[in-house]
Amino acid sequence: METRAAHARKPSFHATFFAAIAGGLSAQSGHWFPWTPVCFATGLGLYFSVLFEPEPGHFAAPALGLLFLWMVSGVFGWWRWRGVLVALWAMTLIIAGASVASYRTHSVAAPVLSYRYYGPVEGRIIAIDKSASEKPRLTLDRVALARVPPAATPRKVRVSLHGPDLGITFAPGDVVMTTGHLGPPAGPVEPGGFDFQRHLWFQQLGALGYTRTPVLRAAPAESSGWRLRLYTFRLALSYAVKARMSAAEGPFAAAIITGDRAGLDPTLLETLRASNLAHLLAISGLHMGLLTGAVFGVVRLLLSISGRVSLRYPIRKIAALAALTAAVIYLGVSGANVATQRAFIMVSVMLLAICVERPALSLRAVAIAALLVLILSPEALVGPGFQMSFAATTALVAVFAIVRDRAMFLKLPKWLSGPAALLLSSFIAGAATAPYGAAHFNQVAQYGLLANLMSVPVMGLVVMPGALLAACLTPLGLEGAGLWVMEQGLAWILWVASFVAGLDGSTRAIVAPGPWVLPLVTFGGLILCLWQGWGRLLGTLPLLVALLMWHGAVRPVVLISETGRLIGVMQDDVRGLNKPKGDGFSARVWLENDGDISDQADAAARSGFSPNSVTVSLGTKRLLFNATNPETYDVSEICPAADIVVLPRFDDTLPEGCQGWAVPDFREGGAVAIYRTDAGLRYENSRSRQGNRLWVKASKSRRQ
Repeated sequence: METRAAHARKPSFHATFFAAIAGGLSAQSGHWFPWTPVCFATGLGLYFSVLFEPEPGHFAAPALGLLFLWMVSGVFGWWRWRGVLVALWAMTLIIAGASVASYRTHSVAAPVLSYRYYGPVEGRIIAIDKSASEKPRLTLDRVALARVPPAATPRKVRVSLHGPDLGITFAPGDVVMTTGHLGPPAGPVEPGGFDFQRHLWFQQLGALGYTRTPVLRAAPAESSGWRLRLYTFRLALSYAVKARMSAAEGPFAAAIITGDRAGLDPTLLETLRASNLAHLLAISGLHMGLLTGAVFGVVRLLLSISGRVSLRYPIRKIAALAALTAAVIYLGVSGANVATQRAFIMVSVMLLAICVERPALSLRAVAIAALLVLILSPEALVGPGFQMSFAATTALVAVFAIVRDRAMFLKLPKWLSGPAALLLSSFIAGAATAPYGAAHFNQVAQYGLLANLMSVPVMGLVVMPGALLAACLTPLGLEGAGLWVMEQGLAWILWVASFVAGLDGSTRAIVAPGPWVLPLVTFGGLILCLWQGWGRLLGTLPLLVALLMWHGAVRPVVLISETGRLIGVMQDDVRGLNKPKGDGFSARVWLENDGDISDQADAAARSGFSPNSVTVSLGTKRLLFNATNPETYDVSEICPAADIVVLPRFDDTLPEGCQGWAVPDFREGGAVAIYRTDAGLRYENSRSRQGNRLWVKASKSRRQ
């Protein structure tokens, strides 16, 4: 009898399950705000992932439905239930995110050149840098092109200078003219790859090209416009810094002070990437945090010297305002690129939190910063900078909150707590950013933790204070002392980079993940960091699934470039290319995505390929590729010997059972990927993965 009564009183599985859910939700009370940017970003992600351009009606229907749910919940009092209220707010933020992304996309709309253009190019210089081939490069606005009406002329164009150097030194604001080749932005180098058209759309760059003729100054630089004056000041400051330092340290210093990377040696860049120190070049949260931290500490120390001042005035708030002023100045001097804007917003939120006597380092502050960044620049969501910076910051704040609550460092000796905090922060930041770095850059620095432990303290204790000292001493003409201190720190960092990059196995190539891997990594990481209680351990499940999906990532057996003149075929787990030169960017990205460290020449030397013609066996199918011979082919003669053909042009339609492309087809469909599946071969092109988006429609090419 007692046994039956006890059994009857035992709660059912369903009751236990729902009680656990209720308890988990109850534990989140007061901790929902950090999920605000997550829901907002979900809306952004949905907008950027769909294959069509949403119209106002696509937003109106969900918005009206949501309004109806809010009204019903208000009438029946459902909003008092925490779960219902959270769900309604989540849906509201998702719709708001998609709406903001759509508004941003249309607000930056500008003409995009829709064909290959050759002729006169005139415009005003607004940026000067170098291309990937180390050629000078000019970005122009107020563009004028022959035979192109103003309404169809791109707002901005970027031109690489391959012509003779006439010894003319150009300055921002100069009006220049030349004769050059321009074309619309290229699509992804493979289906599902990085979308250059979308990236350049938000920069309002409507054409890219080059010139082999001299560039002439048509009019001197204009003095009006604060943007150009600031840019001119930044370039002058960059030249002055490089002139006061050695050939290696000078460009490094200019990069972290003014954001000017034009003088950096490509070999140095590769060394920094191989040692996982390339993030020191980007003016991001690390630099902004170190600078404002130094200003905050120095100002607070100076004010605290006087007991009268420290007792009568809120010196902590004064120091925070001084640090905020320094952050504003640094934002302007550094060029205010997207990464720096993110860092500035994050630092500003934290400093303002000090001013209103709130915790500076909290998940709430990180959430506010992320939300502001995404509202101002929704496109930042799909870039590595936003993903890596907020992954690191969120993980650091979450982990150190746990460490603080459990007083872990208090159990250590004082002399050990500092190094332990440095080691933990470097490990957490590295672990949080590793999946994103590996996915976007296809490599992992095996000894990156060692390099960062040896370099980041020097950046914080020597390099950034040296830069601050130089800035303070400049009015006295004594900036050389600060620059010397800065140079010594940079020399150490470059030595560490060279040492670590030279170690055996310093880098490991990584295969590109599938489209669902990073969203799963992000979802799992957010649960681990933001959820309260032991339920956060459920975040390991999405991480495990993502890891398994990444491990099983399948690469295309055949890739054909957007030009239709480069083909890469996977044989024996390595990709061979049909030519050692030409379409170099596509070749490099393909090999990187394969997790292959070979260069194009090595890949072209692999067996079974010749420069002009490729015939490849794909199981029961045969592929014939020849895109270099100008001859027109008779497909009725070729198709019986090949199931897939890629030729310069056809003289007739393809017979049934023969799949193929002529070179002009790639201008419409973009790069092609062929996958081997159990059901046979599967074909994809870049346009099918991009969809009919605004930036794609604007860039569709046709011959002039």
